[in-house]
Amino acid sequence: MTDDARRNAAIERLKAKRDFRTNVFSYVIINALLVVIWAATGAGYFWPIWVIIGWGIGIIFHAWTVFGQKPITEDDVQREMKRNEGADPPVT
Repeated sequence: MTDDARRNAAIERLKAKRDFRTNVFSYVIINALLVVIWAATGAGYFWPIWVIIGWGIGIIFHAWTVFGQKPITEDDVQREMKRNEGADPPVT
């Protein structure tokens, strides 16, 4: 991998981490605001839980994408190419 390619990959990882932090920050602020609205309107049925759970699942998947998945290496590409030798190319 060339220095330019490694640099570009590092920049993409940094952007992904920044986007994740922004997503988490928005999650905390907006859900806190929803809880305040819920409390100010009588604190009955805790309806913000549905937003908290739904968005929380999205946060978990986003975290997995940013921190859990390993990058695709040239070895991975070569293994996949060898595994599919002779197969028809996908139709696009």
